Amino acid sequence: MVPSFSIYRFLVITGTLLVIALVVIIIKMTVNLTPGEETVMPGDLPVVGIEAEPDKDGWKPLFNRHTLDGWEITNFGPQGPVTVSGSSVILNLGDGATGITWAGEFPSINYEISLEAMRIDGNDFFCGLTFPVGDEYCTLITGGWGGALVGLSSIDGRDASENFTGTRIAFENGRWYTIRVRVDNETILCFIDNEEIIRVPVAMHNFSVRSEVGLSRPLGIASWYTTAALRNIRFREL
Repeated sequence: MVPSFSIYRFLVITGTLLVIALVVIIIKMTVNLTPGEETVMPGDLPVVGIEAEPDKDGWKPLFNRHTLDGWEITNFGPQGPVTVSGSSVILNLGDGATGITWAGEFPSINYEISLEAMRIDGNDFFCGLTFPVGDEYCTLITGGWGGALVGLSSIDGRDASENFTGTRIAFENGRWYTIRVRVDNETILCFIDNEEIIRVPVAMHNFSVRSEVGLSRPLGIASWYTTAALRNIRFREL
């Protein structure tokens, strides 16, 4: 039985729309861009790390805004997916820690590291920044233990909830915070949005990391049961 003209036209129109939709999907998958991003060929990606060109203030990028070049996804085991989207690294919710670890050279003393971090979803730390202090390591916890605790883990065997660096800040989901750590032979200084929040004399204390983020050494960034975004990761030598 031959379908009526109206049914036939409906089928043709529907088929045409499906083909158009498929073509659009294929194009988007091929280009693989988020809104507002430009196409960047692999050879055009900025150099990151020690070999990068410093800006006028001496800062060198550790993130090229397009790929995880220079970083490894930290194999915590039950971590969530790690992606790059909208010029940001996205640490998706996992069953514990999700993070990235720097795979290149990095100074152990006399440096500053800075980044912007945002908690997208969750209620625990959205930036656990592990960094070297000479021959030791320490982690700046931002938004831990229920979402507000900030402090260094660990100092003299005591984590951020137990030592003198612990303080509380009412972080908002969906807001970017600038986090900066300065480490020299005398002092560790930590800033959030350019406000000094932690000052620790290096010679007077021993530094270590909790086992949960041990794989972030020597330099790494992790979240805990939380979806977080990271961008503008950079450093400079002092």
